[in-house]
Parts: sequence; structure tokens; C-alpha cells
Amino acid sequence: MSPVDAIKSVLSQYAGFGGRARRSEYWWFFLFTLILNGLAGVLDGALGTDIGSGSSSTGVIGIIVGLALLLPGLAVAVRRLHDTDRSGWWLLIGLVPLVGAIVLLVFLVKDGTRGSNRYGADPKDAPQAAAPSMA
Repeated sequence: MSPVDAIKSVLSQYAGFGGRARRSEYWWFFLFTLILNGLAGVLDGALGTDIGSGSSSTGVIGIIVGLALLLPGLAVAVRRLHDTDRSGWWLLIGLVPLVGAIVLLVFLVKDGTRGSNRYGADPKDAPQAAAPSMA
């Protein structure tokens, strides 16, 4: 799955918590979110829209970007957990200091279950667009 396709897929299912998401879909969207938040921080600094002071300050643009990407980020994380045959409630383990974040990271990095599971069909089995042949 290309990065653009992954990001489009997540944003097209903005609040879709059902189904499964491939690792690539989740991690490309994660990278997209990091880059967008970084750009928002730079814009906030350049425009002087920072709220607060020091390294922990945030800005108006950063808050807007964060709120806009919160729901699709949660939804793709739940679908990613579904791909590993876990309930989306496992996201809450990330609230446990240190150990919870490590466990959640392991779950998000693991390969999904092969074939169908209780959350749907294997997303790797979905028909892909045929690549043009070089012959």
C-alpha cells in the first residue's frame, strides 16, 4: 500500500471503527500525523500564535490539526488492533505508565492474523489494482 493510499484510506474512514487496518496503513498515517503536527508547530511559531511559553507551548494551528486528526487516529488504531484480533479497548492499556505504551506498541507492530477473524476479512487478501506489466 502506497503512503498516499494509506492516508486516503484512513481519512475516507474518518470515524470508522469497524473492520481491520494493515500495519502500513496505520504507520503511514502515524508518520503523516507527526509531519503535520511538526508543520503546525513551525507555522504557529512563525505566525506568533503560540499559547503558553517554553518547549511545552502549543499553538492555535497545532490545536486545530490535533483535533482534526484525533478521531481518524483513534479509529485506525482500533482497526489496527482488530487486525491482530484484539478489541479496540486495548488502546486503554497505553494509559498505564511506560509498560502500557510498550505493550501497545508491540500490539501495533505485530503482523495481523491471517485470514478472516471476528472483525472481518484479512485486508492483505483484498484485491489490489493490477500493476502494469513491463513485458
